[in-house]
Amino acid sequence: MANNVARLPDPEPQFRTAPHNIEAEQALLGAILVNNDAFYRVSDFLEPVHFHEELHRRIYELAQSLIRVGKLATPITMKTFLGDQDLGGMTVSQYLARLAAEATTVINAEAYGRTVYDLAMRRQLIRIGEEMVNVAFDAPVEASPREQIEDAERRLYELAETGRYEGGFMGFSDALRAAVDMAAEAYKRDRKLSGIATGMSDLDRMLGGLQPSDLIVLAGRPAMGKTSLATNIAFNVAQAYTNQKQADGTTKRMDGGIVGFFSLEMSAEQLATRIIAEQSGVASYKIRRGEIREEEFGRIADAAREMERVPFYIDQTGGISIAQLTARARRLKRQKGLDVLVIDYLQLLSGSAKKGENRVQELTEITTGLKALAKELAVPIIALSQLSRQVENRDDKRPQLSDLRESGSIEQDADVVMFVYREEYYLKNKEPKPGTEEYFKWQAEMEQVHGRAEVIIGKQRHGPTGTVQLQFDAEITRFSNLAREDSLPDRM
Repeated sequence: MANNVARLPDPEPQFRTAPHNIEAEQALLGAILVNNDAFYRVSDFLEPVHFHEELHRRIYELAQSLIRVGKLATPITMKTFLGDQDLGGMTVSQYLARLAAEATTVINAEAYGRTVYDLAMRRQLIRIGEEMVNVAFDAPVEASPREQIEDAERRLYELAETGRYEGGFMGFSDALRAAVDMAAEAYKRDRKLSGIATGMSDLDRMLGGLQPSDLIVLAGRPAMGKTSLATNIAFNVAQAYTNQKQADGTTKRMDGGIVGFFSLEMSAEQLATRIIAEQSGVASYKIRRGEIREEEFGRIADAAREMERVPFYIDQTGGISIAQLTARARRLKRQKGLDVLVIDYLQLLSGSAKKGENRVQELTEITTGLKALAKELAVPIIALSQLSRQVENRDDKRPQLSDLRESGSIEQDADVVMFVYREEYYLKNKEPKPGTEEYFKWQAEMEQVHGRAEVIIGKQRHGPTGTVQLQFDAEITRFSNLAREDSLPDRM
């Protein structure tokens, strides 16, 4: 049966003009032509590309070039550089004269500049949105939607970073006020720390806590326990998290913090198993094999219930790039909040993979990107790093800054560089024949270093360097404060 329903004609496509304000552009350019001082009110955020009208871009670009070399930018000095095209019954010279005649005051120049800038940002947003739609329609089969989302996020955040006219120089009085406020907050806290407490008092004393915007590199040879130490610190921070509602409706962190953990080597389950072992006191190998008693299972269940409320977020994606990591960290900050970020580990990240770029250049890009991210998000970033094998060739195997693998940029970009070292690991592999004199000597040395670890602070931009002694329980991979003779209660 034929379909007799009349088909309505398709609606005509509606074309919308991109947002712009020609009058604001004219008023700003007129102000600059009348008084070149107006240019300095907008020069730190406004570029020629932000003007919608092509002629206005050319005028602003020329004025910018003249003023920056100390020359005067007026209708008279500029007319010879712009040609003399017809603008609908008006020459370029006449148009420049008209702009100057109808100029706004220097005082209003910044406001007009912001209007021009904001409209340019909106046009850029529209462009990104259109490209997202077009790519989604025409994407090749092998292209992942996740890649497109991350690319769109990256471009939006790049726009957000460039899309602001705040910043510039801060008055010293403002900087002083911020420093005094930080000191006052530290004084009020129980532990007297300006940063976030790691849960290890001797380490906190050396660092003053984990400081916002710091890139902290935690390095060590395999089996030294760097992942365990990072996990211990991260969980201590998340477990201690408390906040307070402010009068304006925002939430202020009081203690601890929200933690993001990029586990590029281990799965989320393996990481969770380590934390359960540490919290319950049941060895992780027992949990993996199922070799646990009923009483131990109860402890595991209790620890798991307690851990459920902890603001600890894990990303287990392997082989991600620094750009992807940056996008995901920004997303976590926006959606859940973020106070400490941990990356396990640096050498498993990739750069932008430019042609001809070697691994040293790639690692330089990664460490520079992490330092920039720490500043942008105003959080401490703990990045784990491998050490080169040259450590093994020395008699004293304590790591040094020169042992950092593949790039001097790690040492250069990091605010703090810490090394994990356990003498017990190396001594254990040197066991002599039982019953010999060397064996008894070895046994005495083993007793001395058993369960001890050193955190060597090789670099600290804002504090002392030195060594912190910690307790290490290898069975449950837990680092903790070392009980010292001078802090033990008096014996009877």
